[in-house]
Amino acid sequence: MTTRIESIHFTADQKLIDHIQKKLEKLDQFHDRIIDAHVILKLENSGQVKDKIVEVKLDVPGDLIVATESNKTFESAMDQVADVLKRLLIKHKERVRSY
Repeated sequence: MTTRIESIHFTADQKLIDHIQKKLEKLDQFHDRIIDAHVILKLENSGQVKDKIVEVKLDVPGDLIVATESNKTFESAMDQVADVLKRLLIKHKERVRSY
């Protein structure tokens, strides 16, 4: 799986990038044919507490799986996105297997 990490309006540090890659690598055990992962990190200046947004787009054969979460920190938002993606990948794999 190739991973592209894009940070909008800031520069992501290496610790955050390593955390994201570690979480994405764990998704390989739920779907073995993930082609590409595109991670978009955004800062939202709306004055809210949950102003860090993580959006992940996974390219699997025949489909594009997208999950977005916002939280106080990018790490916790990425943890939530990884949980959502895990459920979506399991659903997708079962749906493909049923055909």
